[in-house]
Amino acid sequence: MSIFIEVKNLTVDFDGVKALKNVSLTINEGEVVGILGRSGSGKTILMHVLRGTESFDNISGEVIYHLARCEKCGYIERPSKVSQKCPVCSEELLAFEADFVKLSLYDPLRKEIAKRIAIMLQRTFALYGDERVLVNVMNSLNEIGYKGEDAMKKAVELLEEVNLNHRMMHVARELSGGEKQRVVLARQLVRNPLILLADEPTGTLDPMTAKLVHEAIMRAVDNYNMSMVLTSHWPEVIEQLADKAILLENGEVTMTGDPIEVSTAFMESASMIRQDKDVMVGDSIIRVRDLAKRYISVDRGVVRAVDKISFDVKEGEIFGLVGVSGAGKTTTSKILMGILPPTEGEVEVRVGDEWVDMTKLGVDNKGRATKYMGFLHQEYGLYTHSSVIDNLTESISLDLPFELGVRKAVMTLKAAGFDEDKAKAVLTKMTDELSEGERHRIALAQVLIKEPRIVIMDEPTGTMDPITKVAVTNSILKARDEIGETFVVVSHDMDFVNEICDRVALMRDGKIVDLGVPNSVLSQLTDEEKLKAAEEL
Repeated sequence: MSIFIEVKNLTVDFDGVKALKNVSLTINEGEVVGILGRSGSGKTILMHVLRGTESFDNISGEVIYHLARCEKCGYIERPSKVSQKCPVCSEELLAFEADFVKLSLYDPLRKEIAKRIAIMLQRTFALYGDERVLVNVMNSLNEIGYKGEDAMKKAVELLEEVNLNHRMMHVARELSGGEKQRVVLARQLVRNPLILLADEPTGTLDPMTAKLVHEAIMRAVDNYNMSMVLTSHWPEVIEQLADKAILLENGEVTMTGDPIEVSTAFMESASMIRQDKDVMVGDSIIRVRDLAKRYISVDRGVVRAVDKISFDVKEGEIFGLVGVSGAGKTTTSKILMGILPPTEGEVEVRVGDEWVDMTKLGVDNKGRATKYMGFLHQEYGLYTHSSVIDNLTESISLDLPFELGVRKAVMTLKAAGFDEDKAKAVLTKMTDELSEGERHRIALAQVLIKEPRIVIMDEPTGTMDPITKVAVTNSILKARDEIGETFVVVSHDMDFVNEICDRVALMRDGKIVDLGVPNSVLSQLTDEEKLKAAEEL
């Protein structure tokens, strides 16, 4: 097997912070290399260096592409094609090396190599949203200068390769996340790529959809005899797809070898960072008595979304509302926040030593409590074109002198799970430069910086991978430990709830059917509920 890419002692420095430190690895022709690492470990930076389309001010080491090249027409092929005839002009292909660290960003050779590198990113679909799927692929053919009259036929064939020919006339923005990723793959295959750089391509997809995307990717790797570098937080993805794996920690390669062995080491390192959740809690800060919310439905008549429930939440407690979709937990959380009015019952929140009736409107009633309450949605919305410091101050109308704003932002980021150096380093970054786990902690900091006493979190883990879940778990535990926050967590992720909550209320058909410590309550789930909760994840 020919060596295709050699990375030697690669170091990338951003303002004194080394994102990559003396990274060395080899990628063979046709080989799938998996990269595992926690959020912020340097995976994405390594992918950008391999891609070769951007410059880095402080970079050293070597990133050598071994190629076969036609000196007459410039055609580039994988190294095993050395001494074969060029398919364009029939001249002999000669061995050639290109170092992306030394080669100028504007060198024509670098650009030619970059054209044969395919890339898939976690969230950036890069599609013409209002165009049909078929047109999206045909546009890619135009972008590489394909002039053949059979462009439409070729586009259809590419969609067949990714098993999406049944969606070719759909408008791109109306596709599901997994379907969009397969259109992206089809658009990248237009390049006849030598390598595919897949950076968390299924990180936000549900397991079933992710499986379809993975199958499409591996078919393409086989059909095009591509090499692939794949990053993931999901150890099982690396185990199933990679030929070999590396483990990145704080920008350094700490292990290289068999994917199963590397992923085992990765999960062991993840489990070591869990924190103890046993703390002392205070008196009740939320009281709910005989709470009910009813709707009238044409099809179903009276719908009892919440049906006469009662519970307390203690100050400093992490309290869980769990159950499958339709159990009533999200409706309950919205009533707690004052977003929805109840049909009947009592909801009170303690402010200081006084109880505030959340069913009464006005700044002297519900308004007194809501200003001390924060709500973190599953689909949190950071301002992607603003820096982290702007997201934590100006963007949320937090009017502070700059120095005080920076100081408060660093303190809040520390409470949300960053160490002090990392908190200072991310302030000037744009949010789309950060990993998913880092963005989630920024979103939590965005809530915490307003100094709430109570934070309600709706499905905080979503389809999150196990490592990011650990980061989110620890950020919540740290915020409770550092600044005494009270959390109400709404979730159908039973493992997460068991890991983080002090007490849990299990809801079923609008009622609370059990309330107590997580292990005891979650044991009351039926097999059907467990299956449905797993499917919803």
